[in-house]
Amino acid sequence: MAAHGLISHSSFLSSFKGRAPADARRLSRPVDVCSGLSVRRFYQKWREDLVWRTSRGAPLDIRANSLAHVVENNAPTLADPIGPQAVLDKLEVDLVTEADLKENDIRRTRRTKMCCTIGPACCSYEQLEALAKGGMNIARINMCHGTRMWHKNVIQNIRHLNSIERYCVAIMMDTEGSEIHMGDLGGKSSARAEDGEEWIFTVRQFVGPPPSRTIQVNYQGFAEDLKVGDEVVVDGGLVRFDVIEIIGPDVRCRCTDPGLLLPRASLSFFRDGQLLQERSAVLPTLSSKDWLDIDFGIAEGVDFIAVSYVKSPEVIKHLKSYIASRCTDRSIGVFAKIEAIDSLNCTGSIIRVADGAMVARGDLGAQIPLELVPSVQQNIIDLCRSLNKPVMVASQLLESMIEYPIPTRAEVADVAEAVRQRADVLMLSGESAMGLFPDKSVEVLRNVSLRIEHICREEKSKSLKPLPELSTALPERISEQVCNAAAEMANNLRADAIFVYTREGHMASLLSRNRPDCPIFAFTEAPDVRLRLNMLWGLIPVRMDFSEDVGSNLRRTFSVLKARGLMKAGDLVIAVSENIVPCDQAAMLQSIQVRRVP
Repeated sequence: MAAHGLISHSSFLSSFKGRAPADARRLSRPVDVCSGLSVRRFYQKWREDLVWRTSRGAPLDIRANSLAHVVENNAPTLADPIGPQAVLDKLEVDLVTEADLKENDIRRTRRTKMCCTIGPACCSYEQLEALAKGGMNIARINMCHGTRMWHKNVIQNIRHLNSIERYCVAIMMDTEGSEIHMGDLGGKSSARAEDGEEWIFTVRQFVGPPPSRTIQVNYQGFAEDLKVGDEVVVDGGLVRFDVIEIIGPDVRCRCTDPGLLLPRASLSFFRDGQLLQERSAVLPTLSSKDWLDIDFGIAEGVDFIAVSYVKSPEVIKHLKSYIASRCTDRSIGVFAKIEAIDSLNCTGSIIRVADGAMVARGDLGAQIPLELVPSVQQNIIDLCRSLNKPVMVASQLLESMIEYPIPTRAEVADVAEAVRQRADVLMLSGESAMGLFPDKSVEVLRNVSLRIEHICREEKSKSLKPLPELSTALPERISEQVCNAAAEMANNLRADAIFVYTREGHMASLLSRNRPDCPIFAFTEAPDVRLRLNMLWGLIPVRMDFSEDVGSNLRRTFSVLKARGLMKAGDLVIAVSENIVPCDQAAMLQSIQVRRVP
């Protein structure tokens, strides 16, 4: 210490042997304590830290050369060149997850993700925030409804919630596809068809609202292809009509199963109990409107695009190639919606080329016998897990909550079974988009998921099928085996968490595929990767800046999570890492560490 209360700049820097804090290196003269108290406290803190460490026999620079060195010594180290508060600020954890980790045991966090369809009932900023606070991981915008400007406002509100309020909500855009559907009911939110009522389905265009009990149809060959006696099924069977007369472009029908008609609801047709497939066959999977919507989604930065009525893997390949040419700075996940017999005929080949799949049970249940839907759902979930592709279960999970504040017991059992099958995501459709109780629907989904996940872990009541190998190439096999072993080790040791450091999310997905008992913290540098990881079962995506020293990443993570109250000393962690360092340090990778939080 210099005279008159001055700190010698040169002597202070020399004590760090070239590793002084960045703020300290920028100073070029002594600092008077009277005019620089804050700077002196800054220096004093660093000097006290140095004295504390050296008093315990630690060398001045004990930054490890390898992960094994860190494990072997388990010694305190000098802080990284980033200041403590800067580290806290750079580690981005979802606000809802952070609150859950602080209030509950780390192993009791929810693993099954939730997707909410955004509609008139939940499109305002306050309503979106309520859904995000309730646990919404993915917001779905359905291009069958609303204008692009309306969807643009929704996207902007969600991005604002993420950047300002610290939520982490990904955005999925759902294309309209080759769906034959009703019109918008003249601007009405709904209409009710009663038993025995006669309605007109027509392809005619009207100036203004259509006449009473008249429904417009988007398929021009509608009247020519139907016959008297055919059955028209609305929205997967919620309302049914029998064709009683065909007059030019108009098809007169009688309601046989009454119910609520919603704008742009899907239509399917049966003759003698058999589905008429030729209607969808003449329509393209992606229409000209769909391509314009896809351009809109790319421009607005959506995280996922779901393709409706996929008939073959070629359309998925074509779309992914198109996205890659238009979007070079980031990736957009392409999901195949399995909702038609055409999809079931080549499910495996479709899912292999897609980035994920959605089991759209509403339309699917209108095209296959109802009793087959549960087994088809189970088969698709198992197939997606074996191929390491995320899978969503959608349609009518809590359908009664469109009108009522509590679900039926059968609906709760349905949700519970999807959780037991280890689906990655459960999706709300009308419940959130136009229901009276969107917040309560999310709450029910969350509570059922938490309870069933806990039961499965405690009772091991749902044994998982063995996982087949994904690749024959050695590097990919190494990553796969490391993740399989890490998940098994975490279960056997009852670890509190698995840490994975990933640039693209691949090893995080391999860990999620194993469905371990503990949550998986997936640390990544890229904001878009963090959002896409929201789709995977059991992952807690966290954005942080990596250093080239893998051991430093781990120490910083422990320090920050402890400081935020998200983990505590003694918690057991299994840590794995992708290639986040230069190739000449590759020997440090593909390893598993077992660490206790210091």
